[in-house]
Amino acid sequence: MSSAVEVTRSVELAVGGMTCAACAARVERRLNKLPGVTASVNYATEKAAVQAPSALTVAALVAEVERAGYQARPVRRAEPAGPDERVRSLWRRLAVALLIGVPLADLSLTMVLAPSLRFTGWQWVVAALTLPVVTWCAWPFHRKAVIAARHGTSSMDTLVSLGIVAASAWSLYTIFRTGGETGQGDGALGLLLRPAGSVYLDVAAVVTIFVLAGRLFEAKAKRAAGDALRALAMLGARDAAVLDEDGTEHRVPVGRLRVGDRFVVRPGETIATDGTVLSGDSAVDTSAMTGESWPTEVAAGDPVTGGTTAVAGRLVVRATRVGSDTQLSQLVALVERAQTDKARVQRLADRISAVFVPVVLLLAVATVGTRLLLGQPFEPAFSAGLAVLIIACPCALGLATPTALLAASGRGAQLGIFLKGHQALEAARAVDTVVLDKTGTLTTGRMSVVDVWPAPGVDRDTLLRRAGAVEHASEHPAGRAIEAYARQQVGALPAVDGFVAEAGLGAAADVDGHRVLVGSPRLLADRGIDTDAAEPVRTEWAGHGRTGVLVAVDGALAGAFALADTLRPEAPAAVAELHRMGLRTVLLSGDGKAAAGAVGEQVGVDEVIAEVLPADKAAVITDLRRSGRSVAMVGDGVNDAPALAAANLGLAVVTGTDVALAAADVILVRDDLTVVPAAIRLARATLRTIRGNLLWAFGYNLAALPIAAAGLLNPLIAGGAMALSSLLVVSNSLRLRGFARSDRSTPAG
Repeated sequence: MSSAVEVTRSVELAVGGMTCAACAARVERRLNKLPGVTASVNYATEKAAVQAPSALTVAALVAEVERAGYQARPVRRAEPAGPDERVRSLWRRLAVALLIGVPLADLSLTMVLAPSLRFTGWQWVVAALTLPVVTWCAWPFHRKAVIAARHGTSSMDTLVSLGIVAASAWSLYTIFRTGGETGQGDGALGLLLRPAGSVYLDVAAVVTIFVLAGRLFEAKAKRAAGDALRALAMLGARDAAVLDEDGTEHRVPVGRLRVGDRFVVRPGETIATDGTVLSGDSAVDTSAMTGESWPTEVAAGDPVTGGTTAVAGRLVVRATRVGSDTQLSQLVALVERAQTDKARVQRLADRISAVFVPVVLLLAVATVGTRLLLGQPFEPAFSAGLAVLIIACPCALGLATPTALLAASGRGAQLGIFLKGHQALEAARAVDTVVLDKTGTLTTGRMSVVDVWPAPGVDRDTLLRRAGAVEHASEHPAGRAIEAYARQQVGALPAVDGFVAEAGLGAAADVDGHRVLVGSPRLLADRGIDTDAAEPVRTEWAGHGRTGVLVAVDGALAGAFALADTLRPEAPAAVAELHRMGLRTVLLSGDGKAAAGAVGEQVGVDEVIAEVLPADKAAVITDLRRSGRSVAMVGDGVNDAPALAAANLGLAVVTGTDVALAAADVILVRDDLTVVPAAIRLARATLRTIRGNLLWAFGYNLAALPIAAAGLLNPLIAGGAMALSSLLVVSNSLRLRGFARSDRSTPAG
């Protein structure tokens, strides 16, 4: 008896109303209780990544989040970043709190330090000034605390709200009880001078200011950290000029483009979607996506990427990928998934945050109760309990990882580096060996002529014209290289007749009344042509990793061309940078030992592994790992995908196929090999930042709570320290926005 396999789908929800890591943990637990649902909720990005059965509707997921006391809606891809109402609301409340709170603090200070200046009913004035701050300005904290209480839970807002309400209620009770004539020790500064005080209205007001300022900075920092990614997501064009079969041009929304459609791109316009140039030539600005400072020249036959901009020249492009299949959409989705991802250490922090608030509430009650049992007056006992409530808010724990990932992924996108998530960070830390694929990675993957040998008695220019003319009709990469070199050297090429392509061997044609044959030694040998005269030069070329292509005219050897894959000009510098980082480099290639060895010598790698079949590349990576190495693999083709997946860290370069991109942990969209060491350094810097954040967040709470419980921490200072803790974590993460490709500028984290 067989059972049907349940089909799942991915859903991304924007979650509103979360104010701390405990909120995110609560939403996550609520969603994960649904049958077949796996959810991960990120406090910093305010998003939930959900894997749910297809039978479960999005509306059902949204309803479950709302039952937990929060808002939710499906995320719309590449939606514009409009005005942030939360930031504006926090600004308004903070402005009012400052306008009232500063005179309030000044009045309290004066009344405490200068008793002779006190006037009758001054505490009623303080109370009147405080009430708007602790009610309207602090309303977001009270509202969230009430919502959490209705659902039988608690959050950071519970601690803040209880602290403000307790301080205000006790102070008002004291004022009413004494008729507004309480004396010394009043106010926050009075608490600094004495162990106890009877009125805490200024404490309630100033704590409100501190928390509002911290929330505002946090909201603005989270938004700033995601600015680069939002800019990337908004690169796409809104419409395209589509060509009908009769050549008529009309504009349609990008969403209506289909694979195979032809569209026009004029200078200054954004390329609507991924495609291949059919006609025209232009310089294309890819800086917004890859960080490349110079435009790339494209012509007929070249691929172009949606979201890049044509600088000069008109192009006609055939769409090859549209919608969510485009490179831009896939990269944006990849980074958004990475930002929702959680490292193991952050999951531990989330679990701690979920139980932290109830523990703190119990600790605050226990602090007050214990002190009263020991015979202390109520005022110092209350002060200690209030400090415990205020100091313990676990914001920093929830912000430690996601803010760092936000900043790093945004900066990485600007540099052409896309991290898939915490696996890449943790793998990059331990990497000690970098394996580099040769063709398409260390080299451009394009053949070029590097030497020409005319046979004795043969004119070099004549050889170039005849061989170039034959290869003009060829589609083989080696033929294209010979044609391009011939045109560069001698200009226009003669016409040919009777062209015949010999699959895998070469080509032949009549040029200027002569039968010209261009191809491998085997092709010439099959035609009975003596090639011995070319053997010495071919042997020399082979020793330098070059491939020999022979030319015969009218049945006699006429010369030879040496072809080689073009080395990327930045490859030696990239390998040198990896060495400076203390990494061992290995060149992995399916080419012969001579060809691979020559490239390895040019770029300066430590080891060359040649003559490796595509199917065996993964086995080589596995063997290196078994020998104790932590391996990063850099590749680009379909045959690199198994090796990328087998490595501890897989990096797929810009020309990579979809299969290679799916197998990699890091995507490098900048056509520059120096991003490889930069990507490893960025991943390491991000992990260091996360660990530094968590160390501070854990250390802060562990150190502050005993001090507060011992009565050694003023509630006002506790409020400032709590806000400062979150500010330090977010500020440390934002340093990653200044990450530079040069290791001299990398943040230490």
